[in-house]
Amino acid sequence: MLLAIAATLEYRWSTEIKTAEQVRVATDLESVMIKWHLDFYGEFSTVCVALQIGPDSGQRDSWEDYLHRYTQWSRAEDSGDSDTHLYKNRDLVRDVYIWETSRRVSPRLLRLNSGEDRIESSTIPPSLEPLLTHLRTNSSSLPVALQAWRSDNSANDVPSPGGQEPSLSHLLRSNAETGWQFDEKLPALVHPIFHYSQHRAIDTKTLSSVDPVDWVVVVLDWETIQKRILPDLMQRYFSGNQGLEYKVAVIAAGSTAHLLYSSDPGFGAGDISASDSVMEIFGPPPENSEHDIWQIENHKASLKGKDWHRFSSPVWFPIIAQTSVDGPWLLILQNRRGPLGAAVTRVWHRNLLTGGIVLLLLAVSMVLVVVASQRAQALANLQMDFVASVSHELRTPLAVILSASENIRDGFVEGRKVLMEQGAIITEQANQLMGLIDHVLLFAATARGVGYHNPRALHVSEILESALRNTNGLLRDADFTVEREIRPGLPRVAGDLSALSQCVENLIVNAVKYSNGDRWIGLSAGLDKGSGGRTGVRISVADHGVGIDSSDLQQIFEPFYRCPQAIAAQIHGTGLGLSIARRIAEAFGGTLSVVSEVGVGAVFTLHLLIADEVTSDLPPSSLERSGAAQNE
Repeated sequence: MLLAIAATLEYRWSTEIKTAEQVRVATDLESVMIKWHLDFYGEFSTVCVALQIGPDSGQRDSWEDYLHRYTQWSRAEDSGDSDTHLYKNRDLVRDVYIWETSRRVSPRLLRLNSGEDRIESSTIPPSLEPLLTHLRTNSSSLPVALQAWRSDNSANDVPSPGGQEPSLSHLLRSNAETGWQFDEKLPALVHPIFHYSQHRAIDTKTLSSVDPVDWVVVVLDWETIQKRILPDLMQRYFSGNQGLEYKVAVIAAGSTAHLLYSSDPGFGAGDISASDSVMEIFGPPPENSEHDIWQIENHKASLKGKDWHRFSSPVWFPIIAQTSVDGPWLLILQNRRGPLGAAVTRVWHRNLLTGGIVLLLLAVSMVLVVVASQRAQALANLQMDFVASVSHELRTPLAVILSASENIRDGFVEGRKVLMEQGAIITEQANQLMGLIDHVLLFAATARGVGYHNPRALHVSEILESALRNTNGLLRDADFTVEREIRPGLPRVAGDLSALSQCVENLIVNAVKYSNGDRWIGLSAGLDKGSGGRTGVRISVADHGVGIDSSDLQQIFEPFYRCPQAIAAQIHGTGLGLSIARRIAEAFGGTLSVVSEVGVGAVFTLHLLIADEVTSDLPPSSLERSGAAQNE
């Protein structure tokens, strides 16, 4: 349950981080694009600022004043007066025209010749004819001219205070977008203007917002935009140590979109929906005369939604206030290493994988803790059973000894023969107690990892004779028949005689305890072909006893373990005999295995390495002691 909660929280946390990372990446990219836009805007608006034109500037300026300013601006770079101009883009402007549409006769086109510092009449170039026709159509009044690219011409219906005709001063104060307008098709910058000198020559009445206007037309150079301004700006803002980090393009959108600039062949000419970010360079057209100049407020929350890949640039100042609606210019970016969204998703997946691995490790740790606690509980239960069993084993001989000693003390024993019988009982029970205590001490020694530091080369017959000598009384009293089959010429094994004989003794005692009427034990020894081609010696103890259930075979060598059948049959024992035997075998590089079938019997086999293989791995001091023992 806790892991499920942790996994859910981790997923939600990773998802929130992913969203925050997307917003951060998008915000950083948008910030760079807006900085790019500011410089791009500066390149276009420098000439507008230099001409110092406003809708009512004709009240104080003449065409010659505009010519003088244009000439001064176009020559500023040559005169070294570059500190007054942030952007050196004299080659951006191809021509500047005056389009006099307020004349009562036919309109006239004038060209400002900055090279010769004069104004000259000009024929209408074919490339300018659609633009000039459009401007003439929208020159009837200042409200119409200021909204020249409004498809609904809603500017004709600009209300005035009190329902009266709007005054010129009111219009200029209330309309923040009284500025330059951009025609992306040529491209060209245009500006409506009242030319007072022209009007006063005809009519000296006070001008109002419904009087016709003239136009200033600044024609820009396509080649300069495509080959200098756009490449320089792209290199300035979107390049890294390896060149451009993004594929960038500028396109003129619309019904017949065409590519203006591309850093890579073909990029931007197709579908742009897969791009990392798209910005409308000149921003959306104003919706009304009270539209906020800082249009960034209108889309500041766009990054929180799904449309953070596309946004409109802010209108930094009302220099270029309106553009045509047919073909907005778009800046398109795509990271060369792949979509930014995919990169963020990869990081998200990596974080999820890392979190999943951590949770998996935590789950495994919890499982191991549970298993360890269960094993500890099982060991504690076995130890309690051991304590109970040992207490029972100790109590029985002590009770017999106490009973015999009380008989002697109370004078119930008469005669030497009876006294000797009671003494024999006490001696027998005392020996049983000593054996039990030795058994426990031996287990404690093997449990602490105490090794045998005096191994020597032993004959198998030595080990078996010692084990049979120590269990002779038990076998005789239980009336067991022992058959021996020892292959002659067996190599010697390295070990401690008392330890290995104790190991075989435990197996013999175990066979006696779990006999099943057929009182037979078979002892055999022979060569043992072990794994890895190593040759050893095997000593087997077989019986025809009750056998061991397959479910108990993996546990009978565990300390304190006693199978349920033994407990039910009230067979005395501590559950330490087989555990001690196995530890003794492993102390000398050997193993102890068992094969058994319920109702048939069991065969325990002690696998030992030959003396040369074992002693070669022993410390020099041990080898010396082993040799000394052999010499003795």
